Amino acid sequence: MIKVAVIYGGMSTEHDVSIVSARNVINNLNAGKYDIMKIEITKNGEWLNNGKKIKNIVDFLQKADVVFPVLHGLYGEDGTIQGMLELLKIPYVGCKVLASSICMDKVYTKYILRNAKIRQANFIYIKDENIYVDDDLEEMKLENDEIIKLVEDKLKFPVFVKPSNSGSSVGVTKANNGPELVKSIQEASQYDRKVLIEQAIVGKEVECAVVGNNEVRASSVGEILSAEDYYTYDAKYNNAESKTIIPANIQKDTIEEIRKIAIKAFKAVDGSGLARVDFFVENGSNNIYLNEINTMPGFTEISMYPKLWENAGLNYTELLDELIKLALE
Repeated sequence: MIKVAVIYGGMSTEHDVSIVSARNVINNLNAGKYDIMKIEITKNGEWLNNGKKIKNIVDFLQKADVVFPVLHGLYGEDGTIQGMLELLKIPYVGCKVLASSICMDKVYTKYILRNAKIRQANFIYIKDENIYVDDDLEEMKLENDEIIKLVEDKLKFPVFVKPSNSGSSVGVTKANNGPELVKSIQEASQYDRKVLIEQAIVGKEVECAVVGNNEVRASSVGEILSAEDYYTYDAKYNNAESKTIIPANIQKDTIEEIRKIAIKAFKAVDGSGLARVDFFVENGSNNIYLNEINTMPGFTEISMYPKLWENAGLNYTELLDELIKLALE
């Protein structure tokens, strides 16, 4: 029996989503193949096993053959727990430290993708609510009206305003004008001192799953039909009207191009194990824009990542087997 430590919960804004993801992972792991160790990290950072505090987490973890960190967001998907597991020399599912930390930070993901010549929405980087960081990484303090003018000149409204380090659309808002922009920056700054302002792309929101270490495979492409104006936290997890379509209702050659770009982006950030790569397909032009790379995508019942692989003929349990095998490699 392979001892698998499933870690979930965590101190991020995605604590509750992580618990639901982990429940699904645990329920779908092959009970005849794996001995499952459950580890919950509480919102205030305590490590628990079956409700009891773990006195020595290093000793406890070293009993595991492999760790499955089903953690979304900060302090789990951002390279922190990956670094700890590297130091302990314990194999784990998912991307390593570099890819995890880069992909958690939306601004720095932008820089990597730009160097890889992968099309993405135009953006502006604001730090500490009113410091503009330009393309040469020069910093300039601006008043609110100057930030509004900058957005009007470089991007045009509407725009999306996002904390650089956050997930599940937490802290993300859409701004249609100057006053909304100022409020959106203040909202995003509650979650991170770094804020990304992106030009809105009008089109289909689609996602592609990748799996692999040296040899990377891409699934087909799924389409998000959000019940709201955009895919908010509530639209993702609380609104039953939100739906997904697999394969996406787009041209076959566009699907193939998205699959190629997903693999290229995954390799550009030095990814390993798994990721879900999110895109927009622009109305009219059919241009493909990469939105985000998620190194530990959701594993809930409605999550796109396992559903995409199921559509490709790899059921949930087989997918988990594959991910653990890749970790042990």
